[in-house]
Amino acid sequence: MNDTTIPEISPAQARARQDAGAQLVDVREAHERATGFADGALGVARGDLEANPRASLPNPHAEVLLICQGGRRSLLAAQALCAQGYTNVFSVSGGTTRWIAEGLPIAKPDGDSDFYERYSRHLKLSEVGESGQRKLESSRVVLIGAGGLGAPAAFYLAAAGVGTLVLADDDVVDRSNLQRQILHAESRIGMPKTESAQAALTALNPRTKIVGIRERVTSENVERILDGADVVIDGADNFAARYLLNDACVKLGKPLVYGAVHRFEGQVSVFDAGRRRGVAPCYRCLFPEPPPPEAAPNCAEAGVLGVLPGVIGMLQATEAIKLLLGLGTSLAGRLLHFDALGMRSRETRLPADPQCPVCAPGRVFPGYIDYAKFCAGG
Repeated sequence: MNDTTIPEISPAQARARQDAGAQLVDVREAHERATGFADGALGVARGDLEANPRASLPNPHAEVLLICQGGRRSLLAAQALCAQGYTNVFSVSGGTTRWIAEGLPIAKPDGDSDFYERYSRHLKLSEVGESGQRKLESSRVVLIGAGGLGAPAAFYLAAAGVGTLVLADDDVVDRSNLQRQILHAESRIGMPKTESAQAALTALNPRTKIVGIRERVTSENVERILDGADVVIDGADNFAARYLLNDACVKLGKPLVYGAVHRFEGQVSVFDAGRRRGVAPCYRCLFPEPPPPEAAPNCAEAGVLGVLPGVIGMLQATEAIKLLLGLGTSLAGRLLHFDALGMRSRETRLPADPQCPVCAPGRVFPGYIDYAKFCAGG
């Protein structure tokens, strides 16, 4: 049987037949119908309808009108019904898109329509779907630093629907930040970065809870800040914070999404040794000792191309979302290098160090150290 054997009717014709007693059935998925459907239509996803049509349409000889988004799925569903003995099936040409364009009445189901409208593009991904989106909404991500890396990462995580974002930063917005720290604005110069970030992110997605912690991360507060985190993102601009976060995440068993930028180059990786001892490396497996301060100037000293933190921060957000949803292959065990000038990337394999002082299998956590002194070479 091919598409031409199924009679097609216009939305207006469907409406008239519906008024005369025909059953209109919307065969789209529930999340699609949540944004609006033809008034009076019975919602039954195509897969469910084809698997057990008599559960929804007990009379195989009654007039049935099938509608989807554009007309293709309803044709396929109509073919399936005909193959199962239904004798009076029609497909609505142009689907719901044409129905709306022609001004025919639309209904919306009761419930959280904002959720379905806001995340409709995620919901269309079978790998995410409603269950994945609900998982994002129940997740908690901690970002250390609301600057160059934290700003783009936070924007995309809030937009994606992460339920709670914790931003820890003790700095205030400076005009020199605005070249790359896109969370902030001219009107908020002098404001604490956590407050500025909260204003921007809440305006983007009021469903995401923003928790601002106006503190510099230290050995004394790191476990409190990371409490409850499903994923931690390193947006710090100094080695002391990076080693501290690494050690805390190994101890607490939390995945750490690492990012760093310098001039025109950036790096991204995932350190997940806390949950995968002996398999995934930690930051200390890559950098057992910090470089001397003169070999690693920060952005204020060496400068940075403004868009570069955006690229790296978005990659960090991507890795965080993948970790939260259990999708794809993370960068655990790999360091991604990005060269903006050459528009090239390369990977370095990162094995777990069996002698790592922090993450080696069976190693008892050695305790936090004086990271400032350690990174200063003292």
